[in-house]
Amino acid sequence: MEKIKPVIGLTAYPYGEGHCYHTPRDYLVAVVRAGGVPVLLPPLGADMVSAWLSRLDGLVLIGGGDIDPELHGEGMHETIYSLNPVRDDTELSLTRAALAMRMPMLAICRGLQLVNVACGGSLHLHLPEVVGEDVLHRSASRTPTAHVVNVEPSSLLAATMGSTRVMTSSWHHQAVNQLGSHLQAVGWAEDGTIEAIASSSQFLLAVQWHPELTAGMDVTQQALFDALVQAAQKVEV
Repeated sequence: MEKIKPVIGLTAYPYGEGHCYHTPRDYLVAVVRAGGVPVLLPPLGADMVSAWLSRLDGLVLIGGGDIDPELHGEGMHETIYSLNPVRDDTELSLTRAALAMRMPMLAICRGLQLVNVACGGSLHLHLPEVVGEDVLHRSASRTPTAHVVNVEPSSLLAATMGSTRVMTSSWHHQAVNQLGSHLQAVGWAEDGTIEAIASSSQFLLAVQWHPELTAGMDVTQQALFDALVQAAQKVEV
């Protein structure tokens, strides 16, 4: 029997001045490196979701701007940026539908936050006001910064990465506050920030950091994409 390369959908940044819908190259290369076929899912509205999911074998929810805090019961904060109601609507609908059909999923940064909000959870709006800055989750220049994440030893995440203590490339100012229904925390920064969540009912790797940035040189980070593609793999009869 010949293995069929799985089709992996990746969400995309909105259309804006000076650029079109796009997904950063690092995500796409990591999926290709894992043996998947990437396709882009631009934020065009929730009515696209059922057609997408009928053709996909797996899903990557990529990073990006903040989710509208009204969608998880919080007020506005001065540090919130890049709100886009069409992207929120598209991706929350996509996330809920993918969870309902138990599609293999890798959720990254904003993607993890989408999963939590889709399951009824909430977010800390600005981490420095909650945990301080002993662990730097995002530098002042809004560029990636490195910090350690401790992973629950019995989790799928630990088994996938082959480690319970991993160095990550971090670029976020929000994180899980209240966990959504049927989700478990499985990774934490040294300051207690939840950095990874999981579901007991399906294949879900959800991380607050950016594995795509270092996957080309770090096998523990590439392993997340490899595991997604393997979970989405189909076999031709």
